Amino acid sequence: MAKLKITQIKSGIGYKQNQKETLRSLGLKRMHDSVVQEDRPEIRGMINTVPHLVQVEEVD
Repeated sequence: MAKLKITQIKSGIGYKQNQKETLRSLGLKRMHDSVVQEDRPEIRGMINTVPHLVQVEEVD
């Protein structure tokens, strides 16, 4: 299964509470943090909630 590298590129300050919680659920705690997650529909849904705050790359 493919993996996604998700990097937080912008702070969650000033955005809605659910967007801040989505960043936390993805495992991101501060700017320039990166996590590798499985490419699943649940993760894609979280990414679609905060596309303006994260950068997504596909990794092997």
